[in-house]
Amino acid sequence: MEWLERMNDCIKYLEDHIEDKLDIDALASELYISKFHLQRLFHMLTGVTIGEYVRNRKLTLAAGDLTTNNAKVIEVAYKYGYESPKSFSRAFRKLHGVSPSVAKTSTSHLKAYPKMSFQIQLKGEQDMNYKLIEKESFKVVGKGLRTTKKDGQNIKNIPSFWEDCINNGDCQRIKELNTEKPMLGVCFNHDVESVSYYIAVEKPEALNECMFEVKTIPFATWAVFESIGPMPDAIQTVTKRIFTEWFPSTG
Repeated sequence: MEWLERMNDCIKYLEDHIEDKLDIDALASELYISKFHLQRLFHMLTGVTIGEYVRNRKLTLAAGDLTTNNAKVIEVAYKYGYESPKSFSRAFRKLHGVSPSVAKTSTSHLKAYPKMSFQIQLKGEQDMNYKLIEKESFKVVGKGLRTTKKDGQNIKNIPSFWEDCINNGDCQRIKELNTEKPMLGVCFNHDVESVSYYIAVEKPEALNECMFEVKTIPFATWAVFESIGPMPDAIQTVTKRIFTEWFPSTG
């Protein structure tokens, strides 16, 4: 399956260049995939960004160099691309709970972040109802949040954003801008570490000015999936199934 091969090729590339500075553009070019889709797919499948994976792998290998090869802290820091022993020590302690110097001279329990591999398991427990539609460019109007994707924080921040907007009345104010269309949750501007998320409605043509932000969504062919159940679990479950089941099975 080409999709699966690309993700395993992604891991191989990262491991082969683990001592180099991470270059997402070069990685995406190597895999013949857009940077946007690569980063989103990786995060959806693993729960971490590519940058987090590389950082954790560097620190795992660094721990091995310190404890097994008796390497100097400064040598290991520069080997794995840190600008100084201080920044390396800070990152090392955050993952392993001890400083590099303590790890060298004690029997501390260090964390191991193993090399990943991708395998697809299609359980087929539930049908995935979807349809493909073409939709002309349209505008949405609403309120946005810029959130980090680090450690899956966006999965927590977005539901909290909805709760805040419901409590402060913004959801109702947005809904009143277009009572004929459903509320939307729209993602914009994905990058390695963050994403912009908007609570919005489709902008009526007659609406000229309001207190909320207007964003344009270009013409596209959309795969539209059905999600039924309590929020936010229902939408998060369907989103994950899209990446782990639908994409692999449809090529």
